[in-house]
Amino acid sequence: MELDGRVVLVTGGTRGVGAGIARAFLRAGARVAVCARRPPDAPVEAAGRTAEFHPVDLREPTAVREFLTDFAERYGRLDALVNNAGGTPYRLLGEGDAERHARVVELNLTAPLAVSLAAHPLLRASRGAVVMIGSVSGTRPSPGTAAYGAAKAGLENLARSMAVEWAPEVRVNTLVLGMVETELSHLHYGDEAGIAAVGRTVPLGRLAAPDEIGEAAVFLASDRAAYVSGASLLVHGGGERPAFLDAATVNAATGDAATVNAATVNAATVNAATVNAATADAATPGAVTVDAATVDAATGDAATVGVATVSKESRDGSV
Repeated sequence: MELDGRVVLVTGGTRGVGAGIARAFLRAGARVAVCARRPPDAPVEAAGRTAEFHPVDLREPTAVREFLTDFAERYGRLDALVNNAGGTPYRLLGEGDAERHARVVELNLTAPLAVSLAAHPLLRASRGAVVMIGSVSGTRPSPGTAAYGAAKAGLENLARSMAVEWAPEVRVNTLVLGMVETELSHLHYGDEAGIAAVGRTVPLGRLAAPDEIGEAAVFLASDRAAYVSGASLLVHGGGERPAFLDAATVNAATGDAATVNAATVNAATVNAATVNAATADAATPGAVTVDAATVDAATGDAATVGVATVSKESRDGSV
């Protein structure tokens, strides 16, 4: 197989997106290790192979260094590091103190830096690759997850700088994710109807599957991407439909009504919501434009077609 004999470490690889990434590497033939604070509910398996779990709190730099030292003794090499662990609860800036927001930055930016630094000698020896798991939250405003969006923007920039400093021995790239459907999507989008409605806001008409993210990560870590470094690969199904298209009154299909493309006037339940998912460990990468989801309800007497930013992924890192 493509990655036979290679060793891969996926942080936060026990559930959601991380487990999908781990499965993709297992299918590609790699020996896969996953780390998180808590073990998976069930072994992460694919193609008759099982990922090996290691407990570690990635927010503790000393623990990270000790883990990578033990990793080198146990595995002898590291060919690809996927910095996937991260996440955030939904929390407006004014609803948390600076320390709480700083912990989000610590988990989503400082921790990947610490793991990458500790893994660098192994990666340099194998001429390996680092794949950062970024988010569209780092590319535009992210209300409700502002510290997370800032951290993901920093992570993408860190990857570009790392790609220059560590070349030519180590390649570094970022996957910039949109929304992904996981076992915990209901915490963000509600029931099946809510998830389907959110999926319809994506140009491709659905959320991504975790294993699809994994296939993109395998590509960036493989020899097929041998000349790809310092790049950001968007995996978001086409992105988010601009809100102004639904709010504008030109090209309206309903005559004099102040509605365009299914926007309701004077009615309005916009962004119908039942969950304000202040949970970490809920893995749905990519804050989203939602008009029919089940997160953060807004009702009004105006013809608003709202943009609800939903708390993004949290794989293994409750904050």
